[in-house]
Amino acid sequence: MTENTVNKTENIITGADIIIECLLEQGVDTVFGYPGGAVLNIYDSLYKYSDRITHYLASHEQHAGHAADGYARASGKTGVVIATSGPGASNLMTAIATAQMDSIPVVVITGNVNLDLLGLDSFQEVDITGMTMPVTKHNFVVRDAANLADTIRKAFFIANDGRPGVVLVDVPKDITSATREFTRKAVPMEGIDMRSKRASISEEQISAAVKLMINAKRPYIYTGGGVISAGASEAAAQLAEILNAPVSSSLMGHGSFDQSEDRYIGMLGMHGSKASAETIKNCDLFIALGTRFSDRVTGDTSTFAKDTKIIHVDIDAVEHSKNVDAYVEVVGDLKEVLHRFT
Repeated sequence: MTENTVNKTENIITGADIIIECLLEQGVDTVFGYPGGAVLNIYDSLYKYSDRITHYLASHEQHAGHAADGYARASGKTGVVIATSGPGASNLMTAIATAQMDSIPVVVITGNVNLDLLGLDSFQEVDITGMTMPVTKHNFVVRDAANLADTIRKAFFIANDGRPGVVLVDVPKDITSATREFTRKAVPMEGIDMRSKRASISEEQISAAVKLMINAKRPYIYTGGGVISAGASEAAAQLAEILNAPVSSSLMGHGSFDQSEDRYIGMLGMHGSKASAETIKNCDLFIALGTRFSDRVTGDTSTFAKDTKIIHVDIDAVEHSKNVDAYVEVVGDLKEVLHRFT
């Protein structure tokens, strides 16, 4: 046997091991989950790699999903959760929806029945990709072990590209037991065509927003969760200082601005402060950063900030003028937009 043949043989591993190797490629050292028959191969692999990846066993799949979501929020990393087929996968629904609604990057790995049993109403089989389609950013069913590694890599890319969200990868059990050659990549997405659909920042939008800020006498800044996910807290603080503007936040925006600062006036909306409510009545420019204008913030949208012009900055163009009409809409990475402003 030649040396090349030996090396190639050493690179042939199970689909379950490929999943864990891909997690390591992505820098994952913590996962949450609850085992079941369809993911036993993955759990066997997790045990082999237990010196490099810590698995937290929940008492229910929903707990595991919320834990992965919370971990992502607290750490700034991508949360990872593993669940088995059927009721195990469907128990994740509430946690998946929560993370997706709040734009939290989470990769969900679910097991399923063998490929030849898919679609036959087999024991503990549900169409988890169909069920989660409305509450995920994207999802996959892996039908060929040769595509498994790249699918996991794509899942992490999609979960974090642009507006973060949840990506589910459904893996039939026989895919996890199949063996394939695997080569770890130093650059996880190397050689994979994943063109981002993120729009380039419009200079026209930037100029229009800056003009409004220059002419504003009573500007008001409102920060959402997008400020945190974009790592734009320092840039937002710099803008507030330049404009000498008061700042409030959404619930998701907690921590996006130093709340010990004199210019911070509390949350806005139903759970907000009187100062923030009075300020929005008297400002002449409302600058919303990385927020979706929840009904808990706006109340009656027909009366929300009705006498002021609104600048709305968000990476997701779908959010612009969805709930509240904006005078200027700026689409783009929040941190980059704020640097353009200042």
